[in-house]
Amino acid sequence: MNVVTRPDADATALARPPVPPPYGMLAELTHRCPLQCPYCSNPVELDRRNVELDTETWLRVFTQAAKLGVLQVHLSGGEPTARRDLEEMIRHCVKVGLYTNLITAGVGVTAERLQSISDAGVDHVQLSFQGADAMMTDHVSNFRGAHERKLAVAREVRRLGLPLTINSVVHRANIHQIPDFIELALSLDAKRIEIAHSQYYGWALRNRAALMPTREQVFWALEIVEKAREKLKGRLTIDAVVPDYYAKYPKPCMNGWGRQSLNVTPSGKVLPCHAAETIPNLDFWNVRDHALDDIWQDSPAFNAFRGTDWMPPLCQTCERKEIDWGGCRCQAMAIAGDAAETDPACHKSPLHGHLLALAEEDAATGEETFDYRRFLTPDRRV
Repeated sequence: MNVVTRPDADATALARPPVPPPYGMLAELTHRCPLQCPYCSNPVELDRRNVELDTETWLRVFTQAAKLGVLQVHLSGGEPTARRDLEEMIRHCVKVGLYTNLITAGVGVTAERLQSISDAGVDHVQLSFQGADAMMTDHVSNFRGAHERKLAVAREVRRLGLPLTINSVVHRANIHQIPDFIELALSLDAKRIEIAHSQYYGWALRNRAALMPTREQVFWALEIVEKAREKLKGRLTIDAVVPDYYAKYPKPCMNGWGRQSLNVTPSGKVLPCHAAETIPNLDFWNVRDHALDDIWQDSPAFNAFRGTDWMPPLCQTCERKEIDWGGCRCQAMAIAGDAAETDPACHKSPLHGHLLALAEEDAATGEETFDYRRFLTPDRRV
């Protein structure tokens, strides 16, 4: 395989000061997944198994990530345990000094496989729950028996002495279960829980009318989370992400485009954020053709919205421009039709009222039917 170690650079690229290294990398090992979650933010068009990076290429990418300065790698998907070479990847990450965090749905993972993953040296496990009880988990994931399998995996993770985080994506159908999610995390001896509202990219955008909570639900949830944080301080860390559609300020997506992290897709494209492919006409370089440090420093996609020079006048004059970093480019694309516009989640945006109206309209529909993702299971060829 021929890998370009240093692409030709124009005068602008040569004059550009070096970009500080990223802290983290999301390695999307596969898009194969046994669940059919309606809130999935993976692209509508998934990478098929026959275009996935092979083991050798992933190992090279991890070596390059460590040399670049990446500290931690999140092994994700799809379902990363669908890769039979997962343990080899983990061992290699350990060898080159990367902290490994496995993000899994858990439903297809046996105790024996978990032991093997633990023996390989994984540092941390994040386990998703689509509901706080069996009925909700099985309904949202469209997988009968999912909840009990997840409970078994969580207990085995803790028996092995691995740190455990519970991931709970909340929306209108399950937002009332936030107190129960927190109790579930405590009962499973997790040290951290992520309570993240659905983000409307990829497949999730198709289900927005069935997922969008009401304003009252959102602010009730915020109150519950704040009370729980105070009560459980030192016992359980609670991270929470509110839906952008009800926010006053935009989230600093990925702590700024091309500032601290990068994503590698199953087929090897390197993205500044998980949903970046929703922005047309960006040139995403691939690890099959370019070294990771070259992609981070010089690729057109990473430099498209890096820093503040690209910002529209409204953002350029804002006192928060180096706090929010312009917000979410993918959301600006989805709502404003232009990735270089002010994120409509910002209350200063002329489209902020439109974004809120969309949220309230969707929340009022009472839509309860999910359009399920319809993945094929990990053991079948996509």
